[in-house]
Formats: sequence, structure tokens, C-alpha cells
Amino acid sequence: MSVCALPTDLAPQRLSDGLVQAAREAVRLPAGTRIVAAMSGGVDSTVTAALLARAGYEVVGVTLQLYDHGAAIQKKGACCAGQDIHDARNAAQAIGIPHYVLDYESRFREQVIEDFADAYLRGETPIPCIRCNQTVKFRDLLDVARDLGAQAMATGHYVRREEGPAGPELHRAVDPARDQSYFLFATTAEQLAFLRFPLGALPKPAVRAGAAELGLTVADKPDSQDICFVPEGRYTTLIDRLRPHGAEPGDIVHLDGRILGRHEGVTRYTIGQRRGLNVAVGDPLFVVRIDADARQVIVGPREALLTHALSLKETNWLGEGASIAAACEAGRPVLARVRSTREPAPGRLTLVDGAPGVVFDRPEEGVAPGQACVLYAPEAPTRVLGGGFIAGTIRDA
Repeated sequence: MSVCALPTDLAPQRLSDGLVQAAREAVRLPAGTRIVAAMSGGVDSTVTAALLARAGYEVVGVTLQLYDHGAAIQKKGACCAGQDIHDARNAAQAIGIPHYVLDYESRFREQVIEDFADAYLRGETPIPCIRCNQTVKFRDLLDVARDLGAQAMATGHYVRREEGPAGPELHRAVDPARDQSYFLFATTAEQLAFLRFPLGALPKPAVRAGAAELGLTVADKPDSQDICFVPEGRYTTLIDRLRPHGAEPGDIVHLDGRILGRHEGVTRYTIGQRRGLNVAVGDPLFVVRIDADARQVIVGPREALLTHALSLKETNWLGEGASIAAACEAGRPVLARVRSTREPAPGRLTLVDGAPGVVFDRPEEGVAPGQACVLYAPEAPTRVLGGGFIAGTIRDA
């Protein structure tokens, strides 16, 4: 039976059996193996821990306190703070596994929150969830898991780890609506060898139904929303406090050189933005570039958002061959995803301005520096080849 196709109206025992078997197939380690389960307090990570325990593994739950839960305890949809820590602790007790809470506030602030503010100050559009996975969770927490004697660490992410001819491969989740591969492109081959993702072959309704059947109190808990450390989604409030000079005014400039108005800080804008410009020239205008050094927001018509090629920084390579540089030299065909909500577009790897980059078969719209460009294999479209953060763009001719 294909677990990914499990209907949620199956008899309870059959449903739980299928979910546990899916966990075993995802982990592929002998029963009794010690596995650290990263528990955020949400339904996905809680079900992950519960299924692994049911499957016969020695599970140790670990929760990270990432920011001041006194300030966040009333913020619904947050993770790793306040009520979520209590939910994780209570879930571990109900499952019958040991549980630890680690105070990572200082390193989360330095590696995620400060980086988030600095990126906006440079005129970029950052993705803090990727930074969090890249540093705090999949680097620092993996070290803790090894120190605890674990042979693997499991998370509730909706991605799949598949054994390939050259070792573990990262693949998109079976449920496209839940796929989180875009946010995990920076996972290294070494980390992937240690990680497990028991939910990657499951639809979310089956996970929630399984949580209810297992008697987990988080079964109906809402999913996390927005950026966890940004109060009420107002990221400018945070940036103004951390980097007040980001609110210095400057000019709104048309691509043709005309000064159309003034703005109240480059941190308030992102590529592709149309609303909030407060300028009018008859035709719709969009933010097409941000010059943070000159404190200029450059605007133009929609066609100016079309991007022919982009360059990458902080790249990670999970594909064949030694490096992304070798793949660029070979002109490796790829499917490139420049936004988490956008489907991958065909192109090829090459050097762009001396750095690894992508040339698209057809221009992409609204490509923003600071966002991730995640690469998939055209011959196996679910497979993640790696990617990088977008450093620069070349407009369509």
C-alpha cells in the first residue's frame, strides 16, 4: 500500500499502522536505534516523534528556545517560544520519551535575526527560515544530537531523503502543497546522511488524523504562520529597532532617471512591489532594483522585472560531480525555483559575472537578491541539486 495515498477515513488502527510503516521506511535504521527528534511543539514534529517511538526507536526529544518567549507567548502561529515549548514538553511526556529544552536565543539572534536585518539594509529580501535551518537547526542541533549518542536526527519537514547511486538524495515531498524543499536547499551532503524526514511521503490530513488517533493534544493546532520572531508580521518594526538608519529617507527614481518622489527607508521595499510607492505617472510602476548605498528605490514598468540570468552566492551542491562550479562549466540543465510559491523554471547552470549562476530558457519575473534559487534535476524533477542565495540579476534584453 502506498502510504502517500492513505485516505483519512481508514479505520484508526489501519491508519496508524500505515503511518508507522512510513516512518520505518523513511528512517531505514534498526529498531532500538537512538534518534533525536527535533520538536517545535507543532503537530508535524510531534507526530514525527510519536511515530518513531511507535516504530520501536529510542527517541529523544529536543526543543530549541530561539527567542524571548516572554515576548512571544501571546503570538499565535509562532514556533520555538512560549506555549510551543510547553506543548513540546507535554507531548514528549505523553509519548513517553525524554525531552530537553536548549537555550539557543543568543546564537539565533546572531545567526538569524541580525542577518535578517542586515540583509534588508543591503536592499535584499531575506528568508530567515532557510538561515535557521542552515545554521541553528541543521548545524548546531546536529552536533547536539551526535553528543547525545544518536545515529540520526528526525524533523517534521515535508521533504524526502532517498538513497541514490552516490548516496542520500534530497527530494520534494509527495504532497506538493506541503513541500518544503525550497527551504532546505542548504542542507549539505554530510547533514543529509544524518537526517531523516518521516513525513515526506505523507499528506497533511493523514498526519493530523494520525495525531488525533494517537491522542496528541496538538492534533488541531494551527500551523506556524509568517516569520516566527516578527511581531504581528510587521518586519519593519523589528528592523527599525535593530538598524534605525535603515529608515533614512531617499529618492524614488524611475529607470529613465527621473526622480518621482521620496521614500522613508530602503528596508520598506522589495523587488516586484507595487503598492505603497505613493508615486503616479499614469502607468503602473514596480520596484525593479534597490540601491541601498545611494538610498534609492528604482522603479519601472512590469516588463523591467523580467530577468534573463542571475548569479548565486553561498551555494550548496547535492548533485553529481564535485561542485557546482564543475556543473556550471558543463552547462548542466536545471529547473530553477526563485520563490517558494513559484514552480521551477527551466534553464542551465553557467558562470554569471564570474560566479555560479543560472540562465533561464524564458525570462523570470521579480527575481529578488537575497531570496533563494533552488535547483532541481530536469530528468528527475523531485530531486534537489542544491542552490544558493541570489546575489545579482541580469535584466532581459
